[in-house]
Amino acid sequence: MLIDGESLTIEDVYKVACLKERVELDETVKNKVKRSRKIVEEYAKEEKVAYGITTGLGELCNVFIHKDQIDQLQKNLIRSHSTCVGDYLGEKFVRAAILLRANSLAKGYSGVRYELIERLISLLNKDITPCIPEKGSVGASGDLAPLAHIALVLMGEGDAFHNGKLMKAEDALKAAGIEKIELKAKEGLALINGTQIMTAIAALCIYDAKILFDNALKAAAMSLEALRGTDRAFLKEIQKVRPHKGQIAVAKKMMYLLKESENILSHRHCEKVQDAYTLRCIPQVLGPSLETIEYAESIVNIELNSATDNPLIFDSPLTGGNFHGQPIALAMDFLGIALSEIGSISERRINRLMNPHLSELPPFLAKNSGLNTGFMIAHYTAASLVSENKILAHPASVDSIPVSADQEDHVSMGTIAARKCYEILQNVKNIVAIEFLAASQGIDLLKYKPSCEIQKIHKKIREKIPFMEKDRPIYRDIEKMREIMENPL
Repeated sequence: MLIDGESLTIEDVYKVACLKERVELDETVKNKVKRSRKIVEEYAKEEKVAYGITTGLGELCNVFIHKDQIDQLQKNLIRSHSTCVGDYLGEKFVRAAILLRANSLAKGYSGVRYELIERLISLLNKDITPCIPEKGSVGASGDLAPLAHIALVLMGEGDAFHNGKLMKAEDALKAAGIEKIELKAKEGLALINGTQIMTAIAALCIYDAKILFDNALKAAAMSLEALRGTDRAFLKEIQKVRPHKGQIAVAKKMMYLLKESENILSHRHCEKVQDAYTLRCIPQVLGPSLETIEYAESIVNIELNSATDNPLIFDSPLTGGNFHGQPIALAMDFLGIALSEIGSISERRINRLMNPHLSELPPFLAKNSGLNTGFMIAHYTAASLVSENKILAHPASVDSIPVSADQEDHVSMGTIAARKCYEILQNVKNIVAIEFLAASQGIDLLKYKPSCEIQKIHKKIREKIPFMEKDRPIYRDIEKMREIMENPL
């Protein structure tokens, strides 16, 4: 994969972070990088005042740094900023962050040497993953602390995984045949002054969220079949007079999924007037979540190919605030809320499947219920996850704590927003997995056949997970269902 600072996509991030695709710099990058580097070296050599090149950082921006101390400043910067705590970020997030930082530097506005970007990329290509404790970023000036842990490894300090084995960074570099780097003017600051941790998590969240949404829609259609609902609420005439894009798309997909269902046809003229909201309002609830995913994707696509450090090097260094994580913070908070709603309505359909007074199916979908408990406690798990998501969906971006002696007096908390959005995503995957299991069981207990599309999905599930004739440990079924859901069903 060639990176040029301009054309990286979420799909590319997934390929490098999760599939470990090899990365190289596009031939257009070298000249752009050399241009800005020349300006940085001129400022350093002539001791011209420029933030982060010949001055201290943050509140210390008024402290002048002489040229014989400039390189030491960069080393000190990385060491002092490596302050994260907690469990390590997952390998895929760290790999994604390295890719994004390299891509941002490749734009040619950061003033680093070309070989520094090459060295970053070598971490990816030679399977070195810096150890980054997950907590410690306030999301402005970007992800300073977690990104410092990546830079620390480039210096041969800190810890890293090499081919999955934890070791000292110096040993990992040596094993991979990579020389540690001596940071020069502005390079330490350029490595850490950006939004790449939060954006890495956000990009992989969105990649998974799109697959999850597709599966959640199919689970909803399967539940509607099991509950013998109607497709009348999805007719295009209804959507046409309230033409939200997401609502129209969801209703159209539901009509496709339910086409020629014997279950639905058998109840076309029954005494039931209309379905409950969790069935009837699927387009109106899931449609906005789809639009939110698309909104978040548009924000992240911009951020993937943005220069986010400070100062930026044009004809001269210009100081600004591109490191501020507010765009990602708001998008991830919004996405977390939208994903929570997917889980919330899914859990309510699970509840209907459990209740014989609502479903007209055996209690808790159990054959010989009483002796068998069926899916009763699987529903408890879904309810627990929905409740947890209500806490996690509280927006991180509404908080700000001034830091750096009030020089950095408004911060985004964007990395917290991204991390908890990913946690919500995992919870919703489990909720939808339980809905698939329950709906599949319900369909097996029905007299009539579902639609052809639902039959195909049901068959895929039954190839890995058999009908539950009697009670068994359901957690294994949930795990298998999660594995099936790694791709759209």
